Amino acid sequence: MRGNEQLVLALPKGRILEEVMPLVRRAGIEPESAFDDDDARQLRFETNVASLSIIRVRSFDVATFVAFGAAHMGVAGNDILLEFDYPEIYAPVDLGVGRCRLAVAEPADLVKSDDPSRWSHIRIATKYPAITRRHFARRGVQAECIKLNGAMELAPGLGLCRRIVDLVSTGRTLSENGLVEVETIAEVTSRMIVNRSALKTRPAEVGEWVGRFREVADAA
Repeated sequence: MRGNEQLVLALPKGRILEEVMPLVRRAGIEPESAFDDDDARQLRFETNVASLSIIRVRSFDVATFVAFGAAHMGVAGNDILLEFDYPEIYAPVDLGVGRCRLAVAEPADLVKSDDPSRWSHIRIATKYPAITRRHFARRGVQAECIKLNGAMELAPGLGLCRRIVDLVSTGRTLSENGLVEVETIAEVTSRMIVNRSALKTRPAEVGEWVGRFREVADAA
């Protein structure tokens, strides 16, 4: 990272972006009009702050852009931070948005006869294999993880596995697909993250934004 380059803030696409943008704007950042244009295809946007631009990427990619220094700051759920566990990332501010939980679920007809305390080996479909393996290893359970990027709820019904680990908000998607939540692995919220090297080399600039986001998160 060069000390005189424009700071880059990485934001996640999708539902979380809608919850994060009010905080971004309260922190004093207003992106160019194309940011809110559904027909625009650009991914990097200028802002009202000359020294700061925004990139919009997949939620899983925010942490990677920040960890490898392509972005100086970003917003990512702690589910993603736990999955990748990048040492280059510092997460100083819990923004308190995007609240959900990472949970284990299984078919409703399995719950009556199942005893999670007796599991020794399980096969699980998940987007979070690292978190899942660590969680069950702490209990002495060997977890065989099948990596899926979506539609996890289909896996048990189609015989791919009997259980899944996925993000749960209201639980409606699980219910409508015949699944029941049986265990919570972690509570999830979105965090402001920064690249550790950027914080060391540009402490005044990056530190100022950390302070601004902390203020708006506390106020919210």
